[in-house]
Amino acid sequence: MNFRPLACVFATILTTSVLVAPSHAQAVYQPPASTADKAMNRALESVNPSNIEADLRFIADDEMQGRDTISQEQRIAARYIRARLERIGFTPGAGDSFLYQYPLEGRQLDRSSLAATLTRGGKAHAMSYGSDYVIAGRWAVADLETSGEIVYCGAGTKEDFDPEVMKGRWALCHYSGQSIWRIFSPARQAGAVGLIVITDPESEIGSVIPHFKVANSGAFAPSVSWPSDGSNRRQRPSFPILAFSDELSASLLKDKPEVGTVLDSSFIEKRGKSGGTIQAENVCGLWPGSDPQLKNEVIIVSAHYDHIGARGGQIFNGADDNGSGTCGMLALAEALVEYGPMQRSVLLIWVSGEEKGLWGSRAWSQNPSLADGMKAVANINIDMIGRNDPKVLYVTPSPEHKDFNGLTRLMEKFGAEEGFGDFPEGQKQGFEGLGSADDYYRRSDHAEFAKLGIPVCFLFAGVHDDYHQHTDTIEKIDYDKIHRVVRVVIKALNSLQAKELEL
Repeated sequence: MNFRPLACVFATILTTSVLVAPSHAQAVYQPPASTADKAMNRALESVNPSNIEADLRFIADDEMQGRDTISQEQRIAARYIRARLERIGFTPGAGDSFLYQYPLEGRQLDRSSLAATLTRGGKAHAMSYGSDYVIAGRWAVADLETSGEIVYCGAGTKEDFDPEVMKGRWALCHYSGQSIWRIFSPARQAGAVGLIVITDPESEIGSVIPHFKVANSGAFAPSVSWPSDGSNRRQRPSFPILAFSDELSASLLKDKPEVGTVLDSSFIEKRGKSGGTIQAENVCGLWPGSDPQLKNEVIIVSAHYDHIGARGGQIFNGADDNGSGTCGMLALAEALVEYGPMQRSVLLIWVSGEEKGLWGSRAWSQNPSLADGMKAVANINIDMIGRNDPKVLYVTPSPEHKDFNGLTRLMEKFGAEEGFGDFPEGQKQGFEGLGSADDYYRRSDHAEFAKLGIPVCFLFAGVHDDYHQHTDTIEKIDYDKIHRVVRVVIKALNSLQAKELEL
């Protein structure tokens, strides 16, 4: 440390005082800041881009394996968030816990259940999984037994499936790398019970067995789904899609049949699934209000902390989606501590399962974790707030949306104060101020919170080429932009403390 002589220090102070002190005639009265102003300034000043970056370096690290719902790494992320809330003095927001649990259905393909038999000329041949056939469809995990004759359907175009021939039979088609949906859909509509794809000798993708064996390996890994109670929609029977080996398909087509020929073969395939109930986790932290009545009115701020995991040897870190919102919420939590109690309570919810279908917010909205007498009155949701032009921020519902409310006006006002809204030419859309994210109204968690009958808004910085790619990484994040979005939310929360809430 370098110390200057004391005399120099006094000289500097004296000189500075002479230079900056106004004359009596120039003095301007500055009224003392109100308690609320001081509280908000403390909160705003606490939001530090470097702290946000430090959190994101953990949340979006390779070791977190993309925070898939449900994974061990996601559970670690939940405990990281919980530990922060406990340390800074938040109240548990899910009863006596910070972790709000909701059930999902665990499921995976049971290898021991797999069986397939091909019968030709009255002789049955037991097929071996992995060498004779593999399961190719994305609906692989199911309990089913499917049988029928086999019809050769050529390249699998819509015209190759004759409903009068296909009903109750398997469709056998060449596969050349096209979307499996283009074959699956018309085959099912024609009445086929299942689809068998075989190698197209003119295709560059090679043999179908290794192609689909790699693509469908995830069917044997543990996965989860929303519990199926049959009450929401009619469940269609599973439609099996298989790939046959080149040797087997050559023997089936050795007589070079024409399209639509019923082959002298029948086939039966069996499979089963295993699993059970698995508990997923949201993280909920409550910042209780101070007003005797208004503290029972709860403003929810939400962000999903899950991403899509690791696939094919690549890790999808989800630094922007939604590591940015996750860590922005951690900064918001610390800002609330600096602010102190607001009039109304604030509930911070980090939800899981957003990437699967808004599961965490759906579960909470169907069964809120609020104490007796409390009710949710608004939701601010943040998702992907760390990329693209520093001035660009989108919000929904816009004035053109049927659910437009006063939250959007607050975001527009405070967004402008934080440097948002001056859009580059060709990017501006929607209305004066922020851009419109109405196209994304149903695609993030605010859509589920809206089902509570409360006003909601969604802050979003836009998609980019790294969306849902393994290239969505921390070095591309604009931490100052996240910090400014958090400041917008703090200002909005401060404005939502008026005695009468009109949104």
